[in-house]
Amino acid sequence: MPRAIFGVTHLKHLAWVLCAVLLLALSVATVRADPRKVYKWVDNQGVTHYGDNIPPEYAAQEQHVINAQGIETEHIDAQKSPEQMAAEDQKKIEAAASASRDQNLLNTYGTVMEIERLRDQRLALLSDQVKVTGQFLEVLNGRLKKLRAASMRFKPYNTDANAPPMTDQVAEDLVRLDADIRTQEENLREKRAEEAAMNKQFESDIARFKQLKGLH
Repeated sequence: MPRAIFGVTHLKHLAWVLCAVLLLALSVATVRADPRKVYKWVDNQGVTHYGDNIPPEYAAQEQHVINAQGIETEHIDAQKSPEQMAAEDQKKIEAAASASRDQNLLNTYGTVMEIERLRDQRLALLSDQVKVTGQFLEVLNGRLKKLRAASMRFKPYNTDANAPPMTDQVAEDLVRLDADIRTQEENLREKRAEEAAMNKQFESDIARFKQLKGLH
């Protein structure tokens, strides 16, 4: 009789253990089976939607993933257009170039005076070139003035019926001098523009160098 009681008690205990294990397994299975994601997106009219999946037409837009407790667990940025990607790439290139210029400033110069000294040297060279070009232009204009005065003896500038026709040499000299003057005038404009741009660049470099060095 005691053995029978022991057997029944043992079976009851075993049944309770099995029930507990089964309940635990069901609980774990329930948790694992509920990894449900809720997606949040905004349509073209600005209306916010929630759902198990995002319609294909909104797949490229910004998305938010929310769990069962209503907490955002993931954020997916909107896909960038080729123009946006190109703009970002350009910004990266410009940032890298700016960093390279900063490092070059720090590696090349030790003081502001060194930058100013180099600036003055280069501007002096350009100033001399501007001066020489200007003087050459004065010479060319003087020659052209004399040649035009001399050409007044010839037709078609001279309306006298007995005036001789302009020689080929005089006509060629007029054309050549005029072309030379135009070329030197363009050179002069370029040198002056280069002079102004160089001065502006050096002033920018000096200001940036002071900023990098914490100078005032």
